[in-house]
Amino acid sequence: MFSTVGFAQGSKGKKVKNAPVFSQVVYQGDDKVYNENPLKAGEFYNPILQGCYPDPAITRKGDDYFLVCSSFAMFPGVPIFHSKDLVNWTQIGHVLDRTSQLKVQDTGISAGVYAPAIKYNPNNDTFYMITTQFAGGFGNIIVKTKDPFKGWSDPIKLKFDGIDPSIFFDDNGKAYVVHNDAPNKGEELYNGHRVIKIWEYDVENDQVISGTDQIIVNGGVDLSKKPIWIEAPHIYKKDGRYYLMCAEGGTGDWHSEVIFVSDSPKGPYIPAPSNPILSQRYLNHNRKNMIDWAGHADLVEGPDGKYYGVFLAIRPNEKGRVNIGRETFILPVDWSGEFPVFENGLIPMEPKLKTPKGVENKTGKDGYFPNGNFTFTENFTSPQLDYRWIGLRGPREEFITVLKDGGLQITPFPVNIKEVKPTSTLFHRQQHSNFSFTTTLKYIPKSEKDLAGITCVQSERFNYVFGVTKKDKDFYLVLERTERGRSKVLASTKIDVKNPIQLQVKGEGDNYDFSYSTDGINFLQLGNTVSGDILSTNVAGGFTGCLIGLYATSENDILVE
Repeated sequence: MFSTVGFAQGSKGKKVKNAPVFSQVVYQGDDKVYNENPLKAGEFYNPILQGCYPDPAITRKGDDYFLVCSSFAMFPGVPIFHSKDLVNWTQIGHVLDRTSQLKVQDTGISAGVYAPAIKYNPNNDTFYMITTQFAGGFGNIIVKTKDPFKGWSDPIKLKFDGIDPSIFFDDNGKAYVVHNDAPNKGEELYNGHRVIKIWEYDVENDQVISGTDQIIVNGGVDLSKKPIWIEAPHIYKKDGRYYLMCAEGGTGDWHSEVIFVSDSPKGPYIPAPSNPILSQRYLNHNRKNMIDWAGHADLVEGPDGKYYGVFLAIRPNEKGRVNIGRETFILPVDWSGEFPVFENGLIPMEPKLKTPKGVENKTGKDGYFPNGNFTFTENFTSPQLDYRWIGLRGPREEFITVLKDGGLQITPFPVNIKEVKPTSTLFHRQQHSNFSFTTTLKYIPKSEKDLAGITCVQSERFNYVFGVTKKDKDFYLVLERTERGRSKVLASTKIDVKNPIQLQVKGEGDNYDFSYSTDGINFLQLGNTVSGDILSTNVAGGFTGCLIGLYATSENDILVE
């Protein structure tokens, strides 16, 4: 029933003839905001998870906190993090880590797994993760485990439509599922009009109870103002009352968080007079160190007895582009009154926060996830790959091999990055506006169909490819830009592939440079500086951030000119 957390190798360390080998990767982030705001004792940086870790949800059992995020068509899916203090986080794996749980092999990059919610049920000492999987014929699903460190069950398909489900366990043993849905047939009043529904949930049989569904929020806080995209609901119980918290306004620049209260889990729910309780939408667009799009939150009681809320937000670059994607932030929450309010959640957010009382910031040390500016070096010497490395639409194990003498071999699929199929690409998220990603590649392509190198991907229709291929008897390094599915070779140069070469992509805000080195010291830029526009969520559409991949294909379609 349960899988163990681990990383099996596809070919058990065996070399495959002619397959590309990547012997090192160095990712380095150097954002100005962190250089200008050094940490003092008792401080930590916000966001807590940089890069494409959106739609966070959190739960607590005793002193253990577990946090999950959306993963769309990434494989494995639903990254899961553990903390004892809400500051220092360790990724312990992925909730959906095998093909029986995750069927995204034929879906666009921004479909797949949306808005997971994680909840601990003290009534039966079990953790639940509930989500919508737009692929594989799944829809809304739930998985469970007694121990998040030891893997999760296969999915149970739930019998309701809509998205963004969350589960609530009352202290009397009853359970409920809430989710976003369309209004009843014929009752949709405007584009973006949605409702929140609730169902009673049968814990013994893991299914919603037929006929128990009802609408508890219609449209949002005030239907007369035509609110859009009421979604991501969570129910909390405090002082005998039930609080329903939802996102409202869509996940872009009108995003917010709102709160309702009721004396019963099934309502009626009355909105707080002070909504929204979190948003950055009213603020000056020219503010320094801008954080925007804040919403899609979840609450938990912290180690200091105070409430905290995790939520998504963005840090756009100087041109307002969202290449890093939607990230996971945290704020303290004041719940001393009737309703919770995010502290400083309605004014420009700061890049630093005070740690909860007695908590030491150890991010980036002792195995904890790094934060702020950092360097991540991967030499591919460990049989277990870091959980930051992900595939797209299919298991990494099917194309990677960590070689016994070091290095990562990728056995190419006959699929290129523009196809909606599993690709032989190992991805790392872009986590800074200013970054470099450098790898060493040993590879001799046998034909023009062979290519290996780096790809920067916002989606199958918006990406850059920077790799080594062959034409006639010569070898070439090529740079290709694909926008709206249309591809153009920007530059190419003949190259000697007898020795390993280094490939590098460097981003400075909206400017991206692709360079190479044949001596390990001097880098030459291929072509001109290019725009990162196509790597931005608000240009390419969709919900992911830029993914930087070690890429190989035996179905290369780039024609060297």
